[in-house]
Amino acid sequence: MEPITAGLLVALASGTAGAAGQQIWASLHDLVTRRGPRPGEDEPALTAEPPRTEERAARLAELLNERARQDPDFATALETWRRQANAEVAARGGDVTSQITGGTQGTVIQGRDFHGDITFGGRSS
Repeated sequence: MEPITAGLLVALASGTAGAAGQQIWASLHDLVTRRGPRPGEDEPALTAEPPRTEERAARLAELLNERARQDPDFATALETWRRQANAEVAARGGDVTSQITGGTQGTVIQGRDFHGDITFGGRSS
């Protein structure tokens, strides 16, 4: 099983306004609440609504992965959920395309779904 990542949870949470995203999130909450003992009682609370912060998503990912290590049936169900979530995130697209032309460029960053600070360690001369 591939681990659940905070990035996946945040990416999914950022698009749960759509019906498919809401259904996938609800299915994670159902999975967490219907399956046996769990290492952290925080899981149902953390899955009640999509995480809006990286810290909350990281905590949920940690709990889900720990539970999957302890419970093979949960791991199987969680892997199925992860595939569906990845497919939903991929289906939303949102690839970034940049074209840089002309002249001398300073620092350029290309990416998608940045969360947190970006720091450059360059020194002034």
